[in-house]
Amino acid sequence: MAGRNRAVAHRIADWIESRLGAAAVVGFKEGRLPLGDAEILDAPTRRGLARRGMFIGGVIVAGAKVLIGIETFVAVLLAFNGGQLNLHIDSEYPPLMGTVLIALLLGTLTSVAASFVFLTPQFRWFVKVGPAEPADERRRGDIRAIPRRLVFADLFGWVVALGVYALISDIRIVFLVSVAGAFGLAAVTSSCLTYLFAESAARPLAALALRGNFVDGVMHGVRERMVVVWIVSSAVPMVGLILMNVGRGLGWVPRVAGDIDWATILLAVIALTSGARVVGLVNRAIADPLNDMREVVEATRSGDLTRRVAAYDASELGVLQAGLNGMLDGLVERERMRDIFSRHVGDGVAQLALEQDGEFVGGNTEVAVIFVDITGSTTFAADRDPRETAVVLNAFFSIVVDVVDRHGGFINKFEGDAALIVFGAPAAVDDPAAAALAAARELGVELSEKLPLEWGMGVTYGSVFAGNIGARTRYEYTVIGDAVNESARLSDLAKIGYSPVYASRVAIDAAAEHEGERWKRVDRQVLRGRTNVTEIHAPIGLLTRPEPPSLGSVLADLVKFALPGEHPSKS
Repeated sequence: MAGRNRAVAHRIADWIESRLGAAAVVGFKEGRLPLGDAEILDAPTRRGLARRGMFIGGVIVAGAKVLIGIETFVAVLLAFNGGQLNLHIDSEYPPLMGTVLIALLLGTLTSVAASFVFLTPQFRWFVKVGPAEPADERRRGDIRAIPRRLVFADLFGWVVALGVYALISDIRIVFLVSVAGAFGLAAVTSSCLTYLFAESAARPLAALALRGNFVDGVMHGVRERMVVVWIVSSAVPMVGLILMNVGRGLGWVPRVAGDIDWATILLAVIALTSGARVVGLVNRAIADPLNDMREVVEATRSGDLTRRVAAYDASELGVLQAGLNGMLDGLVERERMRDIFSRHVGDGVAQLALEQDGEFVGGNTEVAVIFVDITGSTTFAADRDPRETAVVLNAFFSIVVDVVDRHGGFINKFEGDAALIVFGAPAAVDDPAAAALAAARELGVELSEKLPLEWGMGVTYGSVFAGNIGARTRYEYTVIGDAVNESARLSDLAKIGYSPVYASRVAIDAAAEHEGERWKRVDRQVLRGRTNVTEIHAPIGLLTRPEPPSLGSVLADLVKFALPGEHPSKS
């Protein structure tokens, strides 16, 4: 019976939690804990859930009280008939059956009624306000106090039961004290079980009331739950045995009349069944929050930072639930800042900065460099609306970024209408020269086909300093060296040359043979600011400079390149 009652209680609590969606792990949005379908339930649905929850909860609580009442009645009966399995009571002792049953029945009804008085305001809040509006501080305190108040209601019911028994039974004070002792032990057991069940059943309301609020205090700790286990499974039965034997010694309770003391056996059975009930409830009260948090931690480990756990527990576990949510909020903020940082400086530099812990680092390395620059951008901007210019520039750089990312390059910086691209730093690249040349060829085709702009691109290879430049309090990652200057000079020359893409012989020689075969030497010059002759190569597929598309044919297709949240106006 005890196991079945506990299982039913668990199923009811599970049903309430699943219907309200409050104790489940849910997503996080806009700084608060959404509760899924519970936020959009209409008033009639919430009213139906509240009524059904109160009815089922009342049945379960009343059933538990009736069970404890029956145990108490049988224990008192056995104690006053000498521990024998019969309904005969020694004539020296008052008849107990009818009065005890009436007292227990009225006490149970009183306890259930008082529980409904305590719960009704909280269910009315749920029905009228619902999950859409956060609870105020007073409401949160009232809901967290539900288990304690239901314990008061339970104790009040047992006081009423004892009072009724004292009024309707004409017995001496000695016998009344004996019955009061039995009622008192039953009240302690009943209150402990009520406390644990109420704490579990009130989780949906607690999750609704506490959502978005940090649980900064412990109302019912784990230690108190362990004390409850000890009280129900050990203290109450042992105290009952002590009182019964003391009563027999004082003559308040009949001595054992047979070979077997069934009153003692009953107390042992009550200890076993009550202990099983309370251990099951405590196990549920502790394991459920831990399982919720474990699932969220596993989801976080797999990369899902949107999961949150509902903070409903009134013990240290509730503080841990809220703390876990706060920690995950911090991780989300950290990832957001890291994403913004990466967008500003590039993934490679961001990763390097994190690995080096912000140290002022750098060194010489062999890299391939691409410098791409728009021709006549000043004139282009002067003749058009600034918004239109921004859209076209963003389209230009979007193509550059997409192609460079595909080939493993790093956008070191955007300088007005130009971009400096590095292959081989800060992250190593297999054959950086070949990667840069392949990216330049692909970029030349895409820019020529998609944008109404004249531009030039230079590719070279050489030794540069790659690292942080600036002060210790403010610096940026960049590359410095002759290769950078040479790529810029090649870019200027390509604007008026045989092809919009030029590469130095050094880059061709450093690349794999299969990539070098795609380029052809087109010129030999001493570039501005240099003393040595540079052999210039161009992609075979881009030797004839293509005519760019007209501005009118392209602007209509630039919506996908528009700034976030912006769209070109209709003509």
